[in-house]
Amino acid sequence: MTLIKSISGIRGTIGGSISDGLNPVSTAQFAAAYAQFIRQQSGKARPLIVVGRDARLSGFMVKQIVLGALVGMGCDVIDIDLATTPTTEVAVVGKGADGGLILTASHNPKHWNALKLLNARGEFLSDVEGKAILRIAESQDLQFVQVGELGRVVEQQSYLAEHVAAVLELPGVDVEAIRRAGFRVVFDSVNSVGGIAVPALLEALGVQQITGINDEPTGDFAHDPEPLPDHLIELTEEVRRQGAHVGFAVDPDVDRLAIVDEQGGFFGEEYTLVSIADYLLELKGGGNTVSNLSSTRAVRDITLRHGGSYEASAVGEVNVVTKMKETGALIGGEGNGGVIYPELHYGRDALVGIALFLSLLARRGISVSELRKSYPSYFMSKQRVELPAGVEAQELLERFAADQAGEGEISRIDGIKIDYPDQWVNVRRSNTEPIIRIYTEAPTQAAADALADSSKVLISSYLA
Repeated sequence: MTLIKSISGIRGTIGGSISDGLNPVSTAQFAAAYAQFIRQQSGKARPLIVVGRDARLSGFMVKQIVLGALVGMGCDVIDIDLATTPTTEVAVVGKGADGGLILTASHNPKHWNALKLLNARGEFLSDVEGKAILRIAESQDLQFVQVGELGRVVEQQSYLAEHVAAVLELPGVDVEAIRRAGFRVVFDSVNSVGGIAVPALLEALGVQQITGINDEPTGDFAHDPEPLPDHLIELTEEVRRQGAHVGFAVDPDVDRLAIVDEQGGFFGEEYTLVSIADYLLELKGGGNTVSNLSSTRAVRDITLRHGGSYEASAVGEVNVVTKMKETGALIGGEGNGGVIYPELHYGRDALVGIALFLSLLARRGISVSELRKSYPSYFMSKQRVELPAGVEAQELLERFAADQAGEGEISRIDGIKIDYPDQWVNVRRSNTEPIIRIYTEAPTQAAADALADSSKVLISSYLA
């Protein structure tokens, strides 16, 4: 059993002993610590908290525990139940709440769950704030309220309609152009809340034909929930079978978007952000962009092509958002298919990504495969090394850097990134799993794979 406390929240596996994983005891403890933190930050004896969840099998259980802990801390709660991560973020602001909790382990397999923590702006807490909550939880100095001061669950209702309406009003979302285009779209929502949210958006956009696969939100994921090519074979086949213009895949909490072209080929999750940045930069006549340092160089190239300025941040949505605010970025995100468009909110949002991507296709009158050919061609490879318990990741990363000394330009913004003239490698400890991630990019897939494989062999040798 595993429990990870990081900038991405409190994430763990379900089941095991009382001292292991994300069990009912640890769930209640962390939810109560968050409530005490929000009570202190807001200065309110009775804060208002929004709670949403994805459809994973443990979601109902975790939600009941979280609701009870929040009520026991004197918080009023708006329970929007099955909701995407971006819907919950938007709801915090829309409801005038003091914070929010999203119960989702994002792309992790179905035996995981997590508590993602939001502030009153509907944004993820900073690393400093997250550590403050962990100190409260570990101190066990939790102050529950008396019976007459218990909070209450204010209402249980969806906030999806408001979220979709806000997406349709965004600059750059061209509903009329999408309706005229007569798109045929296939989507794979991996048996989670995307099965509710994605068709609602597509219908509102006037998409002519909508086909969903794995769209029943049972939480029993039909395949590995991370939207990577190896996991989306069914989607590629269905796109070809339906003669669809495009296929969309989202992860369980719908903050990541992967795209399949009309031939069933992969657009590349790295190019989700590239294409949308290109569209908005053209629409606005330029602007600044931000992505994390594990994202493709194509974001930088497209930004410079439009006369804008590009900045890289450490991995993690909160880091990208911080850098976007510093630079006044028009658009930003992460190369895993995460698009952040501040016109609506500072959070990755696959619904925003879908609406903008379809607007791009409709306005340019171009196919997905043709669009992909218009961008700089880089290829990425992603590897991972399991991290045994007790092994210090930073020591491994420093050994890796030492072995590569003089081979390229080394950055320590997040883990170790080595920039070579025509390729790069980034090795870093994951914020969400006990692994070391290895990302590489090169002019060919073979070169990217070779760099990733050799890096994996080297890091694995340290463990041996």
